[in-house]
Amino acid sequence: MNESLYKLMNWPEIEAVVYSEHDNPHQVLGPRVTDEGILFGAFDPDAREVYITTQKGEFAMEKADDGGYFAALISGKKIPKYTLRFVYEEGERVCEDAYRFAPQISEEELRAFNAGINYTVYDKLGAHPMTVDGTDGVYFAVWAPNVMRISVVGDFNHWDGRRNPMRRLGGSGVFELFLPEAKAGDLYKFELKVKGGLTYLKADPFANASELRPGTASKIADIRNFSWTDGKYLDGLKGKNFKSSPMNIYEVHLGSWKKPAEENGSFYNYRELAVMIADYVKEMGYTHIELMPIMEHPLDASWGYQVTGYYSVTARYGSPEDFMYFMNYMHEQGIGVILDWVPAHFPRDTFGLSNFDGTCLYEHWDPRKGAHPHWGTLIFNYGRPEVSNFLIASALFWLSEYHADGIRMDAVASMLYLDYGKNDGEWVANMYGGNENLEAIELLKHLNSIVKKRLPGRLMIAEESTAWPKITGDLNDDGLGFDFKWNMGWMNDFTMYMRQDPLFRRGCHGSLTFSMIYAYSENFILVFSHDEVVHGKGSMLGKMPGTYEEKFANLRVAYGFMMTHPGKKLLFMGQDMAPLSEWSEERSLEWHLLTDAANEGGTLNAKIHRMVKDLYTLYRSHPALYELDQDPDGFEWMSCLDADHSIVTFVRKTERPEDTLFVVCNFTPVVYEKQTVGVPFAGRYKEIFNSDAEIYGGSGNVNTRMKQSKAVRVDGRDNSIAITIPPLGCAIFTCAPTDKTVFTKNED
Repeated sequence: MNESLYKLMNWPEIEAVVYSEHDNPHQVLGPRVTDEGILFGAFDPDAREVYITTQKGEFAMEKADDGGYFAALISGKKIPKYTLRFVYEEGERVCEDAYRFAPQISEEELRAFNAGINYTVYDKLGAHPMTVDGTDGVYFAVWAPNVMRISVVGDFNHWDGRRNPMRRLGGSGVFELFLPEAKAGDLYKFELKVKGGLTYLKADPFANASELRPGTASKIADIRNFSWTDGKYLDGLKGKNFKSSPMNIYEVHLGSWKKPAEENGSFYNYRELAVMIADYVKEMGYTHIELMPIMEHPLDASWGYQVTGYYSVTARYGSPEDFMYFMNYMHEQGIGVILDWVPAHFPRDTFGLSNFDGTCLYEHWDPRKGAHPHWGTLIFNYGRPEVSNFLIASALFWLSEYHADGIRMDAVASMLYLDYGKNDGEWVANMYGGNENLEAIELLKHLNSIVKKRLPGRLMIAEESTAWPKITGDLNDDGLGFDFKWNMGWMNDFTMYMRQDPLFRRGCHGSLTFSMIYAYSENFILVFSHDEVVHGKGSMLGKMPGTYEEKFANLRVAYGFMMTHPGKKLLFMGQDMAPLSEWSEERSLEWHLLTDAANEGGTLNAKIHRMVKDLYTLYRSHPALYELDQDPDGFEWMSCLDADHSIVTFVRKTERPEDTLFVVCNFTPVVYEKQTVGVPFAGRYKEIFNSDAEIYGGSGNVNTRMKQSKAVRVDGRDNSIAITIPPLGCAIFTCAPTDKTVFTKNED
């Protein structure tokens, strides 16, 4: 080595690169201007020779260290455009030098991330194909503040962690590298070396795509080029009042909605599913679909709730562009898409977030704060700004980049309570001695406020199973700021009630009516979700008592009551055709139930399927069923105390008397002919729906003629009508008030 070059060598820094321990390799790799000329450094442990090619010609680099460090000193004061040529025992490669490029993330962006307020950090962290100084490549950035060294490894460098160490950006904890040799479609991971020498691989927390399971690598994806055509649809969300609009949600697990005919464990692609699901949803009359998590996850049986890729759409059903097509197609068909999202916990899989940089980076170090003992998962450290930013930006990512209509947040109760699912000694109280998770509360408020500011019209929905106050309360009134909350209380009470033999329902009548005590404490969605039809709970039909035919009758009245009860609606896929068996992610829905004419069950399934479809049509076409969902003036009991007969009557209203609907539900198998019931006002009453109609598989106890009310006091009402009350049935009547009818609001 010539003397001038030798004097410029920083041997401790070079040794750190050779031993794969350098956290700022750009100090000795790449070009830099010196008083002696331009000093170039390159490292490749397998190269025999390395050459620099500029406009002035090719220059050999000297091997300064046997470990694979090469250097050259070329005259000049301005760094020229150049390439590197590495010569090996078998062949050679010519490439741009990854260590000549400046960072592509600014100090301002880093400060915002460290403060927890970089809401588009996903544009910089992760792997992003881009062009820098006229050179195509991929920009990698990752947050791992406590490592000794971190490298990007993948298809482009033989998965060799020695070749491409990344640069630490000050005290931000972020490492970065622009790699010209990487391209979209390549698999990659990060190789981390921590103090003590332990070296291991991690998937990219911000990856936009992942390897199909059982592989665990991240995959470089370019998500910039999809041509969206749903701008008009998204604009329509901005001023929409969802509280006074019909919302009828179809919860879907994409992998088991319908499977290809061949039994090879394959799935339909997002594009194929888009067309099939949209056709079905439009036929049935759903307004939205809700997808169980489509974020990457390793185990099919977790249904997506054990997330390892918070920015990565699962590869099971295709690519990011395929999923963009799915979302765009749904919007073109006028169908909203809500995505399940899981910020409450994450799995312990070693390739994922757990112990990411050799420390508890994303989770709490104290297992009493950082672990769910019953679930076997880890809890995010919501108080760490970068972790909070990771989660908030993830939700914004799916809303912004994939145009989701809303986010349904899973397991919110487990976030709110420090002692959720824990015994004494397994949790730590907050600074005030309480069990409220103050850091999680702040994260939820922060997220909901940012969504409202940046993406007006997008919905935030909480699955929260306790009586925590003001889940959907205004942020300015100490609420959490969600738009809607799943009504888990109604679901538990009502399913318990329906499981009872009708003979004993009189003893638990309060379970039927209790929901109206708190119905307006939150903006509720009534749900019969996937959680109610798995793990031995039985399908919705399977929960019902009685003979096979009585099970269908019970389910028909249950669906009728659900659709007329205040609150938006959600039904899990398959339950609209009443299978007897539980749902399993391993098989397709039982579509044959709708077409198997030789099977008596199939006939009944087809009839209840038609009933559900008709109910949805009725729901969307009658404002009384949704317009005042969140207003006590939209509902009034006519009779709710007849526990002995298990009959309730009520009305759904708008501010227009002529919109009023009168509902009768009988939860016993007894038919009551010419039964007198109180009605809200004098007028004409016409039955528009009866779950006991023969076309729905019922016994035909319907009211075919319009009923004129009489001034006979019943149920504390001045007017009444005589009707046939169907057995295990729900009947809905329109109400046309006579002239001079006074329509008053509830005083209570």
